Amino acid sequence: MTITRRAVFANAMALGAAGVARPAIAATQTRVERWGVFELALAGPSAGNPFRDTLFSAVLEGAGQTIEVPGFYDGDGLYRLRFSPPETGGWRWTTRSNAPALSGKSGRFTATAPTQGNHGPVQVSKDGFHFTYADGTPFRQIGTTCYSWALQSEEKCRQTLKTLSAAPFNKMRMLVFPNVASVATDPFVRKGEGPGNWDATRFDPAYFRRYEDRIIRLGELGIEADVILYQPYDPKRGYSDMKREDDEHYIRYVAARFGAYRNVWWSMANEFDLIESKTDADWDHLFTVLADADPHSRLRSIHNIHRYYDQRKPWITHASVQNGAAVLDPIRAELHRAFAEKPVIFDEVVYEGNIDKRWGNLTGEEMVERFWHGLIGGTYVGHSETYAQDRNPDHSWLGQGGTLQGTSAPRLAFLKRIMEEGPAPGIDAVQPWWNYRVAGKEGAYYLLYFGTESPAEWEIRFPSKSDDAIRDYEIDVIDTWNMTVEPQGRFRMARKDEYDIHSPVRPAIALPGRPYMAVRLRAA
Repeated sequence: MTITRRAVFANAMALGAAGVARPAIAATQTRVERWGVFELALAGPSAGNPFRDTLFSAVLEGAGQTIEVPGFYDGDGLYRLRFSPPETGGWRWTTRSNAPALSGKSGRFTATAPTQGNHGPVQVSKDGFHFTYADGTPFRQIGTTCYSWALQSEEKCRQTLKTLSAAPFNKMRMLVFPNVASVATDPFVRKGEGPGNWDATRFDPAYFRRYEDRIIRLGELGIEADVILYQPYDPKRGYSDMKREDDEHYIRYVAARFGAYRNVWWSMANEFDLIESKTDADWDHLFTVLADADPHSRLRSIHNIHRYYDQRKPWITHASVQNGAAVLDPIRAELHRAFAEKPVIFDEVVYEGNIDKRWGNLTGEEMVERFWHGLIGGTYVGHSETYAQDRNPDHSWLGQGGTLQGTSAPRLAFLKRIMEEGPAPGIDAVQPWWNYRVAGKEGAYYLLYFGTESPAEWEIRFPSKSDDAIRDYEIDVIDTWNMTVEPQGRFRMARKDEYDIHSPVRPAIALPGRPYMAVRLRAA
């Protein structure tokens, strides 16, 4: 994985910022790979306020489907429309608009087979608790957060991408609106000086071009862009406190502009419950607007701080949770999944770092331990760092990106390898309500994690009421911190009692008596 990312990164950097590959306009674009981006660009009216006055969309017909896709105004009299074909074959497009120059245009293109590495967008797995790409390839989430990296200088952006090219992360949480010092600060056209003097009816296309460039570059590295639409950290500007009509136009604009990129996820807000200008009913409404505006049906979530949003609502595809204590053991992690009845990502479990705040001074060991407990609970966990020379989190990986300073990332790469060697699409907690701290797939795979405990041996015993689990298993001892796997050989299991399976001939294996060990059993 790392070698592939480095090669892609080197190629992207050779192109330079202005030369990053973009979809061609319709006049020359007759073939697009499945799950790629077909882009239509047409000249239209620039008088008045094109963002609000001009309606523009296209009806796409192909593969037995009819899909209406919204377009958007990109400034200087140029209108764009982006579509990601969900199936191969011929597609016909016909434009609709209240502007004659944009209405009734038509054409065709062919969606070809996806190229190597294109697995399609990530979606919820059929079992309802994990993730797969559209072609069925499992997606094992190892995410990170860099709030305003997309809004930094080109040099800082290159540094962040270079770091990511050698890191294990396959999802990046990133704000649309700035929360720390950034090169780009104004998503809307300014009317004058002062932090609140901007026009909510007019977007600054250059701002959004910069942001979508970052989405594209993440996609080139195989990284999902978890786009956070609102945040409570800059009340003076008021971008997250707009009127409902302005919120609706903003959501439709970003959905039209970013939604065709297959690596996009939507996060409605970061710490939504700190945004005092919006009620739960407002968030419900905005989710319905987003779902209606996004014909590609990208994944949708919302992130909390003090209280949870109702994750069972139909527009939520997966739970994005802030709770550091929930992944101090796998049982609490699994309970979140049981209540959400959906995949759970603990996107914020506090951070590895060196600041004085209690939410930013985990050790690398503590960060990695949370990932492992989350895995055993059948859930997923997110990372970030708050190391900074001045101990200011705004200047850390969390705030601006750059380089990683901590010790957790290599261990998370090791964890990702363990996940990829496991069952698809993921593993589930095994009888957690009886306090078993075991995950796997019954009769095929079991994983135990001891955390900070330091046992000298493990009695080979795990829960199963099914006789299908009585078979031979290959057992490995895994050192999750030192990143080693030591095979212990093959063990024959038998029934111990009504509830458990054990190994009567070789009843235990030795462990090194240090923390952060795991044991893996795989059916021989």
